[in-house]
Amino acid sequence: MLERIPGLLPNVVAMGDKLQAALEAALDQHPNVGDVRGRGLFRGVEIVADKHTKQPFDPALAVAANLKKACFADGLMVYPMGGTIDGLNGDHAMFAPPFIINDSHINEIVTKFCGALDRILKQTRAA
Repeated sequence: MLERIPGLLPNVVAMGDKLQAALEAALDQHPNVGDVRGRGLFRGVEIVADKHTKQPFDPALAVAANLKKACFADGLMVYPMGGTIDGLNGDHAMFAPPFIINDSHINEIVTKFCGALDRILKQTRAA
């Protein structure tokens, strides 16, 4: 199927690299981001209580689920993943944008994600 649409696969590779670079630039120093990883346009961000020890948040806080809701409220879909360490602990948000995205979409994804992440972390700390 990909070979039927000229330029689609090269766009996936190029935009995936740009998404990774943009996420890393925005989140590498974030105290609650443990890792940014993935391949192509399928990317994930690990959300942790402590960047240096990779200590996860308490599962009762439902960080990934709350992050999904906050992103959705801003017009961004992410896939929340909880229990990614041992079936109970660990939070991730996964991205799987359409193969036809362009540079402006990369910026929109990262901007909306970072805003939602900061909001839910503020709420989590206040709880």
